[in-house]
Amino acid sequence: MSSTTHNPIVLLKRIFSLKEQSSMVLCTDTIGQSSEYLIEEFVFNIKESDIPIVYLAFEHLTKPAYASQFIDCTGLNVKQIIDVFHKFLPKCEQDQAGKRCLVIVDSINYIPKELLIEFVCAIASNHVTLVVTYHKSMPSYRDPSLQHYPGPLQLLQFIANTILDTEPACKSIDQEYLESELHKFVIPRNLNSHVYNLTLRNRRRSGRTLSYSFQINNQTHDYRLLSDHKDHEDDSEDVLLRVNGLTTFNLGTTKRQRLAKEQVDLPFLEAQSFNSGGAIVYEFEKDDDYDEEDPYEDPF
Repeated sequence: MSSTTHNPIVLLKRIFSLKEQSSMVLCTDTIGQSSEYLIEEFVFNIKESDIPIVYLAFEHLTKPAYASQFIDCTGLNVKQIIDVFHKFLPKCEQDQAGKRCLVIVDSINYIPKELLIEFVCAIASNHVTLVVTYHKSMPSYRDPSLQHYPGPLQLLQFIANTILDTEPACKSIDQEYLESELHKFVIPRNLNSHVYNLTLRNRRRSGRTLSYSFQINNQTHDYRLLSDHKDHEDDSEDVLLRVNGLTTFNLGTTKRQRLAKEQVDLPFLEAQSFNSGGAIVYEFEKDDDYDEEDPYEDPF
């Protein structure tokens, strides 16, 4: 390939090692697959780089072993969190010696959506990479006065340069059945495994969006490419994001529906199989009233 960044595995490793220019990385998870294993991949890839890690905790009560600084954000508003973070920032800049600083937010769901931009802009910068986790299974409060304002997930997807979506790698469970059970907060067995699927969406400076699907083994740190998606598929997803909430119709399709659509045999393809010109393909049904003496009844 012309560039190493065009290699999906290399691109994923560059993101984990903070070598890819991305001020904010959005990690989404569900109750079926947590992003804890995904965060550990960042720590594993930068452990030899001596990059300081600041952990902003809304859900964790204890400091992780890999964190250089731990900030308990429970009971603090956005302004107080930013003020406390900037007290640690000079020390991080001194320790990193020209390298980037990693800031991990265990759950950004606790930040009000009207303050998300202020929070991200105050922390993410040229020398700080912000990695946030958004729980898609956690319901969000909708302010009636902000009903036309984008939702938290839509806003974060617009801001983030890199989006990492985690999904459970369960081949024995039907995807629609799994989504239905998780929607009812029923967790089947063999979920939240160290082996999971990851969908990567990375926006380049040119405006092009790269999308790939991987299967990651957290114990062996092996990354296996499952599929790569074309750019126009990402554009259609962006369109669905923009019209979401503006209509009562479901404009999206599931993977099972898309697969069934691709397997449908279109009728005009059979007519094109003849060697000379086109032809009319007609199959009589039991209710057809066919008169052999009428010359205009012959469809051929």
